[in-house]
Amino acid sequence: MWEDGLTVFCGIDWAERHHDVAVVDDTGTLLAKARISDDAAGYSKLLDLLAEHGDSPETPIPVAIETSRGLLVAVLRTGDRKVFAINPLAASRYRDRHGVSRKKSDPGDALVLANILRTDMHAHRPLPADSELAQAITVLARAQQDAVWSRQQVANQVRSLLREYYPAALHAFQGKEGGLTRADARVVLALAPTPAKAAKLTLAQLRAALKRSGRTRGFDTETARLREIFRSEYARHCPAVEDAFGQQLLALLKQLDAACQAADDLTTAAEAAFKEHADSEILLSFPGLGPLLGARLLAEIGDDRTRFADARALKSYAGSAPITRASGKKHFVGRRFVKNNRLMHAGFLWAFSSLTASPGANAHYRRRREHGDWHNAAQRHLLNRFLGQLHHCLQTRQPFDEQRAFAPLLPAQLEGVTGARKPSH
Repeated sequence: MWEDGLTVFCGIDWAERHHDVAVVDDTGTLLAKARISDDAAGYSKLLDLLAEHGDSPETPIPVAIETSRGLLVAVLRTGDRKVFAINPLAASRYRDRHGVSRKKSDPGDALVLANILRTDMHAHRPLPADSELAQAITVLARAQQDAVWSRQQVANQVRSLLREYYPAALHAFQGKEGGLTRADARVVLALAPTPAKAAKLTLAQLRAALKRSGRTRGFDTETARLREIFRSEYARHCPAVEDAFGQQLLALLKQLDAACQAADDLTTAAEAAFKEHADSEILLSFPGLGPLLGARLLAEIGDDRTRFADARALKSYAGSAPITRASGKKHFVGRRFVKNNRLMHAGFLWAFSSLTASPGANAHYRRRREHGDWHNAAQRHLLNRFLGQLHHCLQTRQPFDEQRAFAPLLPAQLEGVTGARKPSH
């Protein structure tokens, strides 16, 4: 970071095949610029360039780049180097400080990024120093969530197709938990991809299909129900068109099977990695949190305890803390739109599931509704409270305590909410 008494900063404008690098000192003087390739040779050239300007394990040169992922970032994060992932929108605003002509170039963007650190490094946060296990959990949990979204996307395509020619299948499976992603639904539809074939299924064939799907009980009731639905009267296409739709359904079912398998495999891997982490016991002590949802939360907040200065910083990062906009006579307090969307998604699932797992959470939610909050606002307020408690528990290394977390609510409302007796003190 130091070269002959001068502080040095580096900015990298990254691209798919090459990256532009700029190195400046604390006066804004450009010390070096280069274009490196996106491979091991390019990364080695970058490290050599930084070493020429004073980079060392004791005084690493801070780097600004517009991404937090990839092999280049992984190389830069070795050791104690501070890597700052600058929001592209923020970088665009800084570019206007250096000229009004709106010119743009990759070397120029690298110089802008370096100058962001030179002038405003205190206003930006470096990437957190999460452990290897926490980083692995992040990869697995995000991949699992993406797989679930992909599975639902394919399931929606199947549903849309069935509406075109096969309403009996929707009647048979859409109302059940899991819908068309259920194993029995996929096996039966693969066996009978058209209404004509479904109407010819016997009880024995349906029973065998349910067994192949992994079902272990209730065969007689389910097979009778399915046969009755499949043999009911529905509007039909002509046979040739119906068979064509059936071929399309079989193709989609292959995609749906793969998506379901991927989601299941990633769920198992994410939960296994999460249970190995030291923070898992604290997270699982919170009501409404299981291994998968806990893994998603840990994936977004990490295990670097210095990442958030206080609970308010964590709440702002998640988007649960309100934001104030005040100008002149106008004053508005509302929800945040710039936030970690994955963390907010997991947080809403957490808050919702806690309503039946925690008397205090239920009481808090109902109090917010009584005060006029809509459902989403009340859940967001509950999540905001949970995040503050989670930050405290992780910092102090202690599990969640229902009585301490909701002490003002439980004595007065526990009996009305859950039917349980009031705790004695």
